[in-house]
Amino acid sequence: MTYATVNGLDMYYEEHGTLEGRPVVLLHGALSAIGTSFGEILPLLAKTRRVIAVELQAHGRTSDADRPLTVEGFAADVVALLDHLGVERADFFGWSMGAGVALQLGTHHAERVGKLVLASVSFTADGLHPGLLDGIQELEPEHLHGSEFHEEYLRIAADPAGFPNLVAKCKAFDADVPEWSADEIRAIAAPTMLVLGDSDIIRPEHAVAMFRLLGGGVPGDLQPMPACRLAVLPATTHTSIPQRADLIAPMVHEFLSA
Repeated sequence: MTYATVNGLDMYYEEHGTLEGRPVVLLHGALSAIGTSFGEILPLLAKTRRVIAVELQAHGRTSDADRPLTVEGFAADVVALLDHLGVERADFFGWSMGAGVALQLGTHHAERVGKLVLASVSFTADGLHPGLLDGIQELEPEHLHGSEFHEEYLRIAADPAGFPNLVAKCKAFDADVPEWSADEIRAIAAPTMLVLGDSDIIRPEHAVAMFRLLGGGVPGDLQPMPACRLAVLPATTHTSIPQRADLIAPMVHEFLSA
């Protein structure tokens, strides 16, 4: 197991695949870790490229710190990890909360970003279906007992008793959903691929609006193709996206290689 001391954290990370070329950094979802977010996708990507998978503050095998969970803090930790590894620029593939972290990297650390793959991301709170987070503050740790997230945490966390703290911090994160302005989205320089399920927690209209802000939604037969892409996975929910590796991995590989 590999750790780097960054910003007061012992951050866990793994490296897979070839050590040549620009790496792709995998950023997991809330309450999740490398296994539940990328267990099926990671081996497929590692066949052809260097993959760095991380576990963010308080998640999985990474320690917590005396600070809330924020996309700003997560992004700063990832940049510090890149510095530790001597990686000047990387591609980023984030799912759910991890997609928000990747988006923050694209808007505030653009010099470190090659390309972005954002799976299930919204740039404003109304990108989520109405009422989706109603009652989230009533979530208790025991409600998640027996879930894949809880079982993974018990299996890999340095302190399995820390799960209630993780749930509390994720609830606080969801109480203040991170947002970006339309101008910030338009200004993203990195080629960006948006991925969502057709039955995701993200409204499809929102994904299309973000796609247009990035320069997409043009008649590609009549003008140059945009640098951004939009992929909608059929018969796919938010939590089933990690199980659609057969669809996602080839598209991500082709996008990152283009």
